[in-house]
Amino acid sequence: MKTTQKSQILAYMQTGNTITPIEALNKFGCFRLSDVIFRLRQSGHEIIKHDEPNTHNSGYHARYELKGL
Repeated sequence: MKTTQKSQILAYMQTGNTITPIEALNKFGCFRLSDVIFRLRQSGHEIIKHDEPNTHNSGYHARYELKGL
C-alpha cells in the first residue's frame, strides 16, 4: 500500500514534531504543505500555524503544529 504525503505528514506531526514548508519538501517531497494542512484540517485535525521570521531575509514562513501534543 502506498503511503500518501498527507498520512506521512500527519504521522510525523503526531509524534510531537512541527513542520515548515522547506522541511516538508526535504523530508516528504511535498511542494504544497499548505494544501496538505488544509486537507488535514478538513479531516478534523486541529493544526496551529505559527509565523516565524526567516533567517536569510526580512520575510516570514509558516510552522505548523498539531494542537494538543
